[in-house]
Amino acid sequence: METLDPDLLKTFLAFVEGGSLAKAASAVGRSPSAITAQMQRLEEIVGEPLLSPQGRGRGLTPAGEDLVGHARRILAVHTEAWLALKGARAGGRIAIGTTQDFADHGLPELLRAFAASHPRVRIELRVGRSLELGSALQAGQIDLAITMRHAPSPDEVALISEPMLWLSSEKGLATRQEAVPLALLDPYCGFRE
Repeated sequence: METLDPDLLKTFLAFVEGGSLAKAASAVGRSPSAITAQMQRLEEIVGEPLLSPQGRGRGLTPAGEDLVGHARRILAVHTEAWLALKGARAGGRIAIGTTQDFADHGLPELLRAFAASHPRVRIELRVGRSLELGSALQAGQIDLAITMRHAPSPDEVALISEPMLWLSSEKGLATRQEAVPLALLDPYCGFRE
């Protein structure tokens, strides 16, 4: 029995996510001809076509559709094993600062996964306001800050950019009054501006 090479599966998923062999080639850093050869090799291993002509490009065959879920699971387990082996050796401490907005949703699951794959790393979590966390980061008191800003500083990376919106029901009080009373956090809060 032949095995499914993780590199071939990565290339296959790059095609699935990009929608073309050219985009897959760009995503994995190989030439289009190398991507075609990898897909042909994967089809040989599977024993049936995974891609079929569709218009000017290619689409997935039923076997290709079936392979997508398996490929994602195989690569996830592959990554999990690698992190468990490599992460188990990593040690030390990491201090993370975040606002309450991020501390409540998403971050607990990420920290739990990190702790499982890096059991010797001590995680310190500090929840606060963006301004104080930015100061703590500059002072070296925390290693990473997940905060909200109007725009990133030169030494920061923007992960998500969303516009601020005011929302109201069509029948709400805000549509019937010139001045709307607001409940806001005390200064300094970027939302107050």
